Amino acid sequence: MPYPTAPEEIRQMLHELESQHHDIGLVLDHFEAGTRPDELLFRRLKKRKLYIKDRIVYLESLLTPDVPA
Repeated sequence: MPYPTAPEEIRQMLHELESQHHDIGLVLDHFEAGTRPDELLFRRLKKRKLYIKDRIVYLESLLTPDVPA
């Protein structure tokens, strides 16, 4: 998936990814609170959450101006 380049597009993508990250976190919390009916699904969701977090960090870095050393 190509990353947006305009600041407003980046902010929109960030909002969507943060929402997905939060939703997956709620599902994982629910799984951890009870029995895990599907260990494979649990691991896939954890990997997906980490992938989304990496994308969030990258997009946030695009919005942060470079500061000369």
